[in-house]
Amino acid sequence: MKAFEARLGYSFERPELLVRALTHGSISSATRQDNQRLEFLGDRVLGLVMATALLEADKDATEGQLAPRFNALVRKETCAEVAREVDLGAVLKLGRSEMMSGGRRKLALLGDAMEAVIAAVYRDGGFAAAEAVILRLWGARIHQVEADARDAKTALQEWAQARGQTPPRYTLVKRSGPDHAPVFTILAELADGRRAEATAGAKRQAEQTAARKLLDSLD
Repeated sequence: MKAFEARLGYSFERPELLVRALTHGSISSATRQDNQRLEFLGDRVLGLVMATALLEADKDATEGQLAPRFNALVRKETCAEVAREVDLGAVLKLGRSEMMSGGRRKLALLGDAMEAVIAAVYRDGGFAAAEAVILRLWGARIHQVEADARDAKTALQEWAQARGQTPPRYTLVKRSGPDHAPVFTILAELADGRRAEATAGAKRQAEQTAARKLLDSLD
């Protein structure tokens, strides 16, 4: 836990807050609270910090320009990326079944826990402490977000429409794994026949990844 605090860049006065932020519902009990309430709070703290940072980063941007940038910075995928960078998965407290099904690597669990950790910092040290942690961890993303402001599916659809094509089609190629840890393989295909395939533990994530792969292959 001390090593994780070092990676996070914050030392807790009340370490029990961090323990709760890292406790998944699969291991919670009457005497051990999970991180869901902290996740709810952390999402709001992250949103306020990101909205303020975007206003400061581009003082001339309109609301229409800021909104997709904001969404790209606070979405679950970005939170999970940050969580991986600080190796949050290594300190997650999970039930045995969740652990055995690869819970330490799951996007949703990592994203939720990252938001909960933000809330724990906020509750422990106040808004300034949480803001400092968020700005350090999100770092260059705030200034580079324009290139990733639209999600891949939206960008691919706009690409197709601009060329007179019908919207891309997403097909479930395969579903594997146990019910508690399914794995989805999705095919993204354009009307002109170009396609890309991706696999992930969530259907939406697989669709987004397939769309991104297809986008990257286009001229």
